[in-house]
Amino acid sequence: MKDEGSSTTAPTEPLKAQKCPECRGDRLIRDYETAEIVCMDCGIVIAAKLQDRGPEWRAFDQEQRAKRTRVGAPLTYTIHDKGLSTMIDWHDRDVYGKRLSPGQKAQVYRLRKWQRRIRVSDATERNLAFALSEISKIANALSLPKNILETASVIYRKAVKERLIRGRSIQGVTAAAIYVACRQCHLPRTLEEIAQASNINKKEVGRSYRFLIKELDYFIPPLKPSQYITKFSNQLTMQGKVEEIAHKILATAKELRLTSGRGPTGIAAAASYIASVLTGERKTQREIAEIAQVTEVTIRNRYKELVERLSFEMSI
Repeated sequence: MKDEGSSTTAPTEPLKAQKCPECRGDRLIRDYETAEIVCMDCGIVIAAKLQDRGPEWRAFDQEQRAKRTRVGAPLTYTIHDKGLSTMIDWHDRDVYGKRLSPGQKAQVYRLRKWQRRIRVSDATERNLAFALSEISKIANALSLPKNILETASVIYRKAVKERLIRGRSIQGVTAAAIYVACRQCHLPRTLEEIAQASNINKKEVGRSYRFLIKELDYFIPPLKPSQYITKFSNQLTMQGKVEEIAHKILATAKELRLTSGRGPTGIAAAASYIASVLTGERKTQREIAEIAQVTEVTIRNRYKELVERLSFEMSI
């Protein structure tokens, strides 16, 4: 039996899946200091000498836990070997910082050379190493977040596994993988932006994109105009109030079914223009058209439809 007056400072964890064999209560606690499972109602020790599956060290704050943990870097799909390989440092020093002897330098040089050769052993790994580096370059040029980079790397790996790369340029497939990742993660990026960042033709990116969608059987959600509002506001350096009003305009237009059948960039650009005029932070239609990559006529037509149906009173 466990003394009712005894107390412990070790963390305890309530157990809900088991029941006490004595009182049939379900208020059980796992005591980590004494390695026991105890019933909180009758005090009976249900199990003792439990095996601790945690580390052998203890930490009392986050800094100690970060220093004492012994794990490697997390897995990443942006490296062809998922970041599991080791790297031999080019500084010819040992673990204590002392310089290596000439014989040890020659041995480490040979080890470094063979490690570099073995890391990329066959044609598939060479293809992945080059393609994933291209994906990282395009993502850095477009300032894309980490999740887009990881998703695009997974898409390209699936294309390599299905043998879809043969007969197609690596640059075109990598750009198409990034565009698919942006569409899946609801990040507004156009084919023109990705083609410009990858220095290839827009038609090549579109052809590879349609090929990946068909062969990998991906579902790509349609773009929404609201996804472009934040992008336009940031590029036009407008206040947050303008963005908020533009979102409200789009929400009302969606209820009135004014967004169906219209291009998302055009109607988002028109909503941003209306919001800028309403807040006094006026932007010209030409400025918004250059950012949205649509014509001024498109913005003007969408603008007239929204103003007419939403009953705005605006002075041009």
